[in-house]
Amino acid sequence: MSTICVKSNLRGWTAENVRATPFNASQDPLCSITNRIFASRITTDSTVQLPTFKGHWTIPDAEERLYGDLRWAGLEWDEGPDIGGPYGPYKQSERTSLYEEHARKLLQSGHAYRCFCSLEKLSELFLRRARLGLPSDYDRTCEGLPTERSDERARAGQAFVIRLRVPAMMPEFVDLVYGSVGKPNHNRKAQNLGEALYEDPILLKSDGLPTYHLANVVDDHHMKITHVVRATEWMSSTPKHLLLYKAFGWEPPAFAHIGLLQDSSYQKFSKRKGDLNIRRFEEQGIFPEALLNYVALYGWSHTKTSDVMSLSDLIETFDLKFTKGNTVVEPHKLVYLQKKYAAKYAEKNGSEFEVLVDRIFEEIQQEFKTSIWHPGVSYVNHLVADDLRNRIQGVLRGTAKNYTNPREFFTNYQYFFYDQPSAKNLEDVPEKTRAAIDGIRPQLRTINAAFRNIPLEAWTNVNLKARALTVVAIMSSNLKGSSSQAINKSIQLYLRCAVARGSSGPPMHTTMALLGRDTCLQRLDELASLLGNETRGSLR
Repeated sequence: MSTICVKSNLRGWTAENVRATPFNASQDPLCSITNRIFASRITTDSTVQLPTFKGHWTIPDAEERLYGDLRWAGLEWDEGPDIGGPYGPYKQSERTSLYEEHARKLLQSGHAYRCFCSLEKLSELFLRRARLGLPSDYDRTCEGLPTERSDERARAGQAFVIRLRVPAMMPEFVDLVYGSVGKPNHNRKAQNLGEALYEDPILLKSDGLPTYHLANVVDDHHMKITHVVRATEWMSSTPKHLLLYKAFGWEPPAFAHIGLLQDSSYQKFSKRKGDLNIRRFEEQGIFPEALLNYVALYGWSHTKTSDVMSLSDLIETFDLKFTKGNTVVEPHKLVYLQKKYAAKYAEKNGSEFEVLVDRIFEEIQQEFKTSIWHPGVSYVNHLVADDLRNRIQGVLRGTAKNYTNPREFFTNYQYFFYDQPSAKNLEDVPEKTRAAIDGIRPQLRTINAAFRNIPLEAWTNVNLKARALTVVAIMSSNLKGSSSQAINKSIQLYLRCAVARGSSGPPMHTTMALLGRDTCLQRLDELASLLGNETRGSLR
């Protein structure tokens, strides 16, 4: 039962707090980010609370890794187990005495009772109900046990749980997303089946640890939380929580329930399967800003003209206008946002861009050490670190709008980072490309010579682009019956086939400037020789 709590205090809101649902539920990233943004819409204070009831933190450094993952994703807090605060302790295992105290208060006021039923008895009840097609509610076997007898059995060491005594009428409530929820209803009794059904949830288990029903109410009250944002799967439990607030004589918080995240099969995302594991996104090279933006948009409608919003934009725009119902996750949306942020970083050319270049640099360096993609191929590890970094920067600036992650960047633009003939044989040249080049084949060496005439110091973006246009103009005047547009297309295909093996990438003049004069001329000569050695006639 991990929780993230956010408290707020600004613009007419007094001592406001926002609390998210259990962090190990499938909707956790959505709830956590929603709470963070909602709280920041009002203030800057936030709180993190962690559970330690079920052995979650027996894994070495698991708690520290969770803090690191949350901070990587852009979530910060002002109170929590790692930094303390006025409403601690923030680990639920350190608050057990508080839960026990409040459970005793409920026993004393008659709002709860001890249940001594064994697991065998309850299992038998459950199976009988299941055969009848009934809910597995309790039958209140122990509800009428006199207080003296209940105390006596407890003192004798007999195992028990504490259950909430749910009254005949369940309260309705107003949800900030759904509006009025529920209707006053009686505890059910199955007609004609002789089975009494009572929704008396367990509050304190036989090992003395609380269930979510008790812990969330006690924690939220003592941490002065006034707004609870959690998943819709807890909506049906809210009336029971309201009964607890009433039993304690406390003012309940406002509730907002938001939909679960589902996969394409409409199954709830599972953190246990790693569906929404923050660390996995980080390892895949996803930008934290893109992930934050991605998750914040689910189920939420806004009035902005673009979905690309920084945390400050989200905070400024945010409200609780969420879609009623669950939301199907669309992975392509994250890819879209990743590309948008990459283009933004490249345009700004700031620290984010440098961090991205560093990630790609590390990926390529690792590839140089371990790659077995192309046996016998000489990788351009003759590039010193600064040269390699400069090349990455140049390629990234020209391709940022298509960037997804470091691994895919290297895969797509290998030709920038290793020495390899443009084509070893004619089969390496696509049929469509050879057909397009066929009309200019006699001029291939002339084209090569035109670029060879550019000296090293003039091998720049501007000069390469101008030289290509000059070649097109000359060839257009010499080749009657061919339009300059068609000739330009054939030349561009030839250059890309030679220099980049036909792969996509930045414009050719940019690609050639980045690769350098020697590499480009070598690859042009290799392809011209290969095509020139073909028997005369059509290249098709």
